[in-house]
Amino acid sequence: MNNESANLGIYQSKVDEALRSLSENRIVQRIWEQDYTVWKQDPTEISNRLGWLHTANTMLKKLHYIDELVVAVQAAGYTHAYLLGMGGSSLAPKVFSKTFGTRPGYLDLTVIDSTDPEFILEHSKRIDPEKALFIVSTKSGTTEETLSFFKFFYNRVASTVGNQKAGEHFVAITDPGTKLTKLADQYDFRTSFLNDSSIGGRYSALSFFGLVPAALIGVDLARLLNQATAVANSCDSCDMKENPGAWLGAILGELARAGRNKVTFVASDKIASFADWAEQLIAESTGKEGRGIVPVVDEPLGPPEVYGNDRLFVYLQLEGDTAHEAKLSSLEKAGQPIVRIRFLDLYDIGRQFFLWEMTVAIAGHIIGINPFNQPNVELAKMLARQMVADYTKKSVLRSERKSLESDQISVYGCIKANTPGEALVSFLKQAEQGSYLALQAYVNPTTETYTALQTLRVRLRKRSKLATTVGYGPSFLHSTGQLHKGDGGHGLFLQFTSEHRQDVPIPDEGGSISSTVSFGTLETAQTLGDYKALVSLGRKVIRFHFDRNVVDGLNQLSKAIE
Repeated sequence: MNNESANLGIYQSKVDEALRSLSENRIVQRIWEQDYTVWKQDPTEISNRLGWLHTANTMLKKLHYIDELVVAVQAAGYTHAYLLGMGGSSLAPKVFSKTFGTRPGYLDLTVIDSTDPEFILEHSKRIDPEKALFIVSTKSGTTEETLSFFKFFYNRVASTVGNQKAGEHFVAITDPGTKLTKLADQYDFRTSFLNDSSIGGRYSALSFFGLVPAALIGVDLARLLNQATAVANSCDSCDMKENPGAWLGAILGELARAGRNKVTFVASDKIASFADWAEQLIAESTGKEGRGIVPVVDEPLGPPEVYGNDRLFVYLQLEGDTAHEAKLSSLEKAGQPIVRIRFLDLYDIGRQFFLWEMTVAIAGHIIGINPFNQPNVELAKMLARQMVADYTKKSVLRSERKSLESDQISVYGCIKANTPGEALVSFLKQAEQGSYLALQAYVNPTTETYTALQTLRVRLRKRSKLATTVGYGPSFLHSTGQLHKGDGGHGLFLQFTSEHRQDVPIPDEGGSISSTVSFGTLETAQTLGDYKALVSLGRKVIRFHFDRNVVDGLNQLSKAIE
């Protein structure tokens, strides 16, 4: 294991003991044998979720199907691809796009994963329908956001090229027999890729879900998959100290049990987006049954004094990059445990996808949960659907009562204060040992908003010494939402919403001009549904609604914290 190292201090003995236990109980061998009792005595949502173990080898034999699509759309003059998807369907494509960019002669890739109407309008205006390919990607085939995207963009294309040719601009990626397979036939999609149904969404990066978009931007899939098969062979080793998946899984699992359950990623710029994919894998896989490992992604590195004793730092380092070494050395000297994982080149991402899948499977065994299900995800979806159903009958979305309104900011939650800033300061006082702050932004994900959120999270961390996470809604519901509702209830949730200056109707059907619900209504319903779900589970939640510019509102809260 020349590419992985760790300085764990007092926790090294616990990890060594865990590795001995893994060896004595043949955990790695049993995983490869697809023995569900590694995790639970009930095979439900385990036995049918282990296809990821062999995905790389399987996909090497299916690359010609993907190649045929790439050649065809290049010949047809397509220049841009748009991935319509959420969670596991969108995160790996984002990694490929941000890491590799687009090779000359291939298609530029944009991921559509927000229901914010301004976001939808911005991308709609940039599209040249005659040169655009849309990838409709959902494992279940029923994801509400994805199907809404499809209906909207199908109409956008059909209005330019006509209904007869519109289907040529669409490709489906889904499991066999889903609603999407029927839609693909109905609308005469160019082609459909049917994935192995035994691969869970967050474990699907090396399947059709990740590889089709990657091929369209020019990624060498064979090279990528060969990296994955190489590490898969290493993760089959019976020597636990030479098995990178067992080694890293033991670290994550044992340090989480010891209270170091905030896995904080630090990454070289060119590979930083990999941590966004790992965030879903860790959060959705481990956050359940009152337990959870909290992934902390894109939080700027600070001095030792802003961190508590609940962190495990993971440094994803591209060969030759030393940008973060000085700050990490300071943290190491202060007693913070640090894992270093070296990427030899950009294609080492193929290796990392499989390594982290095995890592999380083993960490799940150690902390005693099933890493392949998501028992709490449906609650927020159900409440959002109920709100949309009520809206279609009454044309009104019911919100909770506001606690105060001041400076064009409305505050919702059980907080007594005179200003939004005071409300935020008061809310933070509810933090306990092991708490973390989750910033949930149901707004247009612009560069300016990102900067304002980063400023706020750094000031919140400085004041509270708590780990901070940031997610855009509704996409985080498909990524970290399971953790928020399934862990031990240690999160403090700060929701940010805003008035919709524009709205966009969602067609009831592709090709139809009738519309019952808009993207703005859907986003609001998802916000309120998530709020209700968190409150019903006893979570601590506060919502700030901005009547004016989102960035101005976030900056106002930052000043109050400072």
